[in-house]
Amino acid sequence: MILVTGATGAVGGEVARTLVSAGPVRVFCRDPARLPELGPGCEVAVGSYQDRGSLLRALAGVDRAFLVTRDPGGDSDACFLRAAAAAGVRHVVKLSACAAGEDDADDPVTRWQRDCEDLLRSCGLEWTLLRPRAFMSNTLAWAGSIRAEGVVQALHPEAPVACVDPRDVAGVAVAALTSPGHAGRIHTLTGPEAISAVGQTRELSRVLGRPLVCRGLTAEQAAAHWSRRHPPHVVEALLRGAERQSRGRKTAVDPSVARLTGRAARSYARWAADHREAFGAAPARFSGPARV
Repeated sequence: MILVTGATGAVGGEVARTLVSAGPVRVFCRDPARLPELGPGCEVAVGSYQDRGSLLRALAGVDRAFLVTRDPGGDSDACFLRAAAAAGVRHVVKLSACAAGEDDADDPVTRWQRDCEDLLRSCGLEWTLLRPRAFMSNTLAWAGSIRAEGVVQALHPEAPVACVDPRDVAGVAVAALTSPGHAGRIHTLTGPEAISAVGQTRELSRVLGRPLVCRGLTAEQAAAHWSRRHPPHVVEALLRGAERQSRGRKTAVDPSVARLTGRAARSYARWAADHREAFGAAPARFSGPARV
């Protein structure tokens, strides 16, 4: 039995959908109403990382688990790993982040990610770490302003990042959960090229069939925008990460997706075409440039 956490997110949901066709899968979530359609072969266990009883019930009979946590500074990883060890889980594949392996990244969220990685490596279970670069799906945050105004707003809009399709991250996670040779390994995951917000806007403009404008934000404007959704330590991490991106620290392309899944990493152009409906327009013939 494989347990998948984070199944309400882009990566965990795809992992669960893929695994359902191959064998018994259980997802662990707080709110099953938020789960995507996963198919009739998927069991659902409801609970939280802080509820040890619900964790132990979810982990009963599980030998492999996919771990996703979203509480920077919290103890969800520690709670899960203690319960996993008690339940006899053999192998944990954890979703981390590229920055955790980069010496010049030193913000509150990255330090927490490193601590969580250390917990996993020292807990006595087999482990695999996935370190993806920024998700292409992060640009869904632009959907509202694109629909309303045809505008994208970004901090350091010309700074490129080797962002990765969450589906490719899920593909590597499935490989790590179902095939040998991944224990004790760290997989760095990127897309096939580095692309800036300007370039992403251009691709969205092409697939949506309408002109779009990409406007730069100041750090103060970006912080004010992020503060509407995130606590101060996360805003600090986002600002520091954007500054590193502006210095070209997120452009390196890693071949691991192709090597581990047997297929090329998807481009942002492919991701944009596959998700155009989320931005509220049907495709049309338009080849004009996006503007900054």
